Amino acid sequence: MKTKRTEMTTGDPHREMQSLGEMDRLFDTFFPRGWLRAWRRGWPEWMMTDEPLTMFGPRVDVIDREAEILVRAELPGVERKDLAVELSGSMLTIRGERRREEKEERGEYFREEIEHGTFHRTLRLPQEVMADEVKAEFRDGILEVHLPKVAKTERKRIDIG
Repeated sequence: MKTKRTEMTTGDPHREMQSLGEMDRLFDTFFPRGWLRAWRRGWPEWMMTDEPLTMFGPRVDVIDREAEILVRAELPGVERKDLAVELSGSMLTIRGERRREEKEERGEYFREEIEHGTFHRTLRLPQEVMADEVKAEFRDGILEVHLPKVAKTERKRIDIG
């Protein structure tokens, strides 16, 4: 019985990238941009927005402590006056606007960069909290929201008489 010997060859990365481009074109053919809008009526209200997506989304930590939930968000370049925190049921929303403008002139050299944009981040809290006792602090670009937990009731067996 004869066996055929084959050698392994390395693939051409340019050819592989061309395949990915062909795959993108194929998806664009079958699923054109905006194809989900037909089912938009059934979407949750928080998804129904015509705002463009922004590149900036704050990084967030959710820390589940014994008596509270602590939410920490990194918000560099955001001022306190441009920040809003809202609690609705078990959903916490952080909204804000970041504005930054730099100008530099040296002789014939002139550079101007403007960064401007809104953002929002909505988090589902892992447990019910006491909305009246929520506190927020904003210091050095870090937002901390302290959300005291509602005391859990213990399960008790009831005897039927």
